[in-house]
Amino acid sequence: MIKLRIMGIITMLCSLLGCTAQTKGFESIGAEKFEQIIADTAKVIRLDVRTAEEYAEGHIDGAMNIDVLKDDFKDNAITRLPKDKTIAVYCRSGKRSKKAAGILAKQGFNVIELDCGYIGWTKADKPVTR
Repeated sequence: MIKLRIMGIITMLCSLLGCTAQTKGFESIGAEKFEQIIADTAKVIRLDVRTAEEYAEGHIDGAMNIDVLKDDFKDNAITRLPKDKTIAVYCRSGKRSKKAAGILAKQGFNVIELDCGYIGWTKADKPVTR
């Protein structure tokens, strides 16, 4: 009887954790795959969610900048980003872009996120604009 209860609890926890993992609503990908996807500028919008100062120091070519740390991020993104295109989001290291990707996914955007951030992008020797 105790064994059945424990198995039931384990099954329930696995189900809950599995559902949580599947509901983030976006895909985190590495620099190689990110580069391939953002090459299709007709279908993809590049979005840098760092500060304006960070963006000015260097960014992925063609990226627009909307700072995820500003209070108006969600409203600004909804106003400026088209929902019929994939939003390819990145930040410095991947933390802020995951936050931004989650916000955008909840608003109905199709989102991919650069897992390694701008730091990983430059370490992979990918092109940047300064």
